[in-house]
Amino acid sequence: MSTNELRRVGVLARVASGKLKLVDAAVIMLLSYRQAKRLWQRYQDDGAAGLKHGSAGRESNRRKPKTFRDRVLRLVRKKYSGDEEQRFGPTLASEHLASEDHLEVNAETLRRWMLAEGLWSPARKRRAHRKQRERKEHFGELVQLDGSFEDWLEERGPGGCLMNMVDDATSQAEACLGKEETTWAAVGVLRRWIEKHGVPLALYTDWKTVYLREPTAKESLQGVVPVTQFGRMCKQLGIRIIGASSPQAKGRVERSHGTHQDRLIKKMRLQGIRDYAAANHFLQTKYLPEHNRRFARLAAKAEDYHRAMGKRELEESLHLETERVIGNNWVVRHDNHHFQVQREGRCYAPAKAKVTVCEWENGRLEIRYRGRAVRWEEIAAPAPAVVQARKSAVPNTTQRKPVIPAADHPWRRDYRKMRPWKSPPAFSGAAPSASP
Repeated sequence: MSTNELRRVGVLARVASGKLKLVDAAVIMLLSYRQAKRLWQRYQDDGAAGLKHGSAGRESNRRKPKTFRDRVLRLVRKKYSGDEEQRFGPTLASEHLASEDHLEVNAETLRRWMLAEGLWSPARKRRAHRKQRERKEHFGELVQLDGSFEDWLEERGPGGCLMNMVDDATSQAEACLGKEETTWAAVGVLRRWIEKHGVPLALYTDWKTVYLREPTAKESLQGVVPVTQFGRMCKQLGIRIIGASSPQAKGRVERSHGTHQDRLIKKMRLQGIRDYAAANHFLQTKYLPEHNRRFARLAAKAEDYHRAMGKRELEESLHLETERVIGNNWVVRHDNHHFQVQREGRCYAPAKAKVTVCEWENGRLEIRYRGRAVRWEEIAAPAPAVVQARKSAVPNTTQRKPVIPAADHPWRRDYRKMRPWKSPPAFSGAAPSASP
C-alpha cells in the first residue's frame, strides 16, 4: 500500500473507534464526502486491504505504443517547439498533428509527454488575491510558520531569530529562539509542535528558500517542482506547505511577532536571560503557557485535525538527504568526509551507483542504497597528488649578433636586373628519334 493509503487507514480507524466523524475524516483525507463514504464502506467490508487501489502496478490498456510516442515527440520538437513565445501549446499542437500530420493524440496525453521531455512548462498566470481570508474552523487545519529577527536578548546576549508557529483557528502558539532561520531551526519548532499536538494538515510560510523556492529555467521547462529539504520532510510527514505572497497573507503570525517583540523581550529582561538555552527553557516553562492562556481562543468546530505520530517515525522523517555517487574505490565523499562503503551479502551498492546520505541534527549519518542502509566506515582523505614542476630550459644569456648580408648577396640584388626565367620547351608528343 502507498503512504497515502496507509494514512487513510489511520483516519478511518479513528472513525471506526468513534473519535472522528466521517465528514471530518473526508476533510482530513482531502476527499469529498461521497468518496469518503465509498472508502468507509470498503474499509468496513474488507478492512485495510480494501483501501488499496485495484489498478496498482498494472499498465493502462489505452497506453500508446512507444514508436507512436517517439514519432509524435519528434514532430513536436521539429515543427512546434521553440522559445516561450514561439512554441505551440499542447492543445494547439494536438490540433496541428491531427490536421497536418494525421496523428490523433489527446491534448492532455500530449501535455504529459511534452512535460516529461521538457518541451512545455506548466507555469500559470494567476491574479493577485485580495479578499480577506477567514480563520480556519478546526484546530490543526492550518498552522502559520515564520521567523522574526530581533534583538531579543538586548545587550545581554547575541541577537537571534524567534521561530514562531501560530494555529490559524485558535491562535495557539509555539516558539523557539535560535541564531538564524535555518532548516534545523524550522525543524526544531515543528518537532515541538508535533510532540505537543500532532501532525497538522498544512503549513503557511513565506517564500524563503528554507521552505519553498522558485524553479530554475531548466526545471520549469521539464515541469519539475523543486522541493527543499524542509519541504521533503513535510511531504514525508503528510504536511502541505502553502506559500504566502505577502506578509499580510500570513497576518496571524506577523501580529504574533509584534506581541512577542513587546512582551517577551521585557519578560526576559526581568529574568536576566543571556543565552538561547535559558531563553528556550523560559519559553517552554513559563512564557508560552501564559501566552496561550491569555491569547488563544476556541476553534469554530471542536474536531481536532492533528494526526498522531510515534516518536520513532517522527525522528525517521526529520533528516537531511543528499544524493551522492559511489567512486570506483567504493568511497562516498560528503561534506569533505570520505566514507568507505562495505560490501555485504548479495545486495551491495556497485561503483558509480547513486546513494542517499541521510544526516540527522545530532550528527548521525546513514548511507542508503535503494532505500536500504549499507555499512560504512569513515577513512582519512587521500593525500593530494604531488605535481612536479617541469624543468625549464636554461636561459641563453649570450645574445646572437644580427646577420648582415654582404653587398653582393642575392637579397640585395634588384629583382628587375635579374635574368628572366625561361620556360622549358613545350612537349610535342613525338617519340624521340633513335640514335644510329
